[in-house]
Amino acid sequence: MVAKTMFGFEPLLAKELKQLGASYVKEGNRNVEFEGDKGFMYKANLCCRTAVKILKPIETFKVISEDDLYKKIYAIDWSQYLNETDTLAIDGTVFSEIFTHSKYVALKTKDAIVDQFREKTGIRPNVDLDHPTLRINIHIDQTNCTVSLDSSGDSLHKRGYREYTNIAPINEILAAGLLLKSGWDGLSHFHDPMCGSGTMLIEAAMIACNIPPNINREQFAFEKWKDWDVDLFEKIEESALRKIRGFDYTITGADESQSIILKAQENIENANLAEFIKINRQDFFTSEKQVDGHLHMVFNPPYGERIEVNVPEFYGKIGDTLKQNYPGSEAWFITSNLEAMKFVGLRPSRKIKVYNGKLESKFLKYEVYEGTKKLHKLNDD
Repeated sequence: MVAKTMFGFEPLLAKELKQLGASYVKEGNRNVEFEGDKGFMYKANLCCRTAVKILKPIETFKVISEDDLYKKIYAIDWSQYLNETDTLAIDGTVFSEIFTHSKYVALKTKDAIVDQFREKTGIRPNVDLDHPTLRINIHIDQTNCTVSLDSSGDSLHKRGYREYTNIAPINEILAAGLLLKSGWDGLSHFHDPMCGSGTMLIEAAMIACNIPPNINREQFAFEKWKDWDVDLFEKIEESALRKIRGFDYTITGADESQSIILKAQENIENANLAEFIKINRQDFFTSEKQVDGHLHMVFNPPYGERIEVNVPEFYGKIGDTLKQNYPGSEAWFITSNLEAMKFVGLRPSRKIKVYNGKLESKFLKYEVYEGTKKLHKLNDD
């Protein structure tokens, strides 16, 4: 199988798959290949935090022309996967000199499949882009074509808990990946001072308590497949739920807008995490650290793109607030405004390139010591 992911998250996803029990795990470009049985496919969809989709390849072959593609798709016995009264949708991705248009490749594939059914039964399956019985993925790399069944359906970032969003919400997979990159493991207090609709907080709580990220999702595409095994899925789900663990620290969030706080609370309720997460209305720049000991912070401040801010002033205040009011903290934030880093007034100890949608961004780590850094180093020595 192939699990698709975001740029830079391949090692995270490979680690997740290995921990879940996948074999022959191999990192690619925005994807990870692995082997597992049907039950593992269910488990990967339910439990992978950084996977966008789980694809199950059914055929690979060489293609040298559009006619060749049509004939080879037609040669597959589609009655194994689909009935003539069912619906289908096809996604195509192409990296090839011969095939230059992914939509045309998807159209050719659809023609081959429906023509096969029409000739055998007199009836053809219809296309349904939103809720098909079967979603098929065609991937062409030069002359190599892989035909896969999409076991996920909608992207796995649609966890099922987020009904309410603000202007620039962070994608759930991106949030989970950033948390994992920051080393968040649930063994300290956590705070998001610009929590927006609560995504970072919810993903942090699910990591801390080992809750499957897609436990609240309404449906996966494999539930419409001919070989759907509801008993097996329920066993996988029960097994995953038994691995949930307790959490001994605090997860807190704040935002300066009361209407956004209300949205975040609704999302937290939807995720059944109200007992773990506490949020309140608070301007970060007038706030202080509220806990003793180490505090882990991950947040997504405005970049000046969709939410306008005075970047030099805003990012300068972030640095000042961390320095003065958050001693003993490890603060991470993401920004696509690469100029903004200059105004923070603290030197990041790590800079990681990531993408927020199409925006190239940096994920920055700032270590805020108790007292001065020099004193801290002396104590360490």
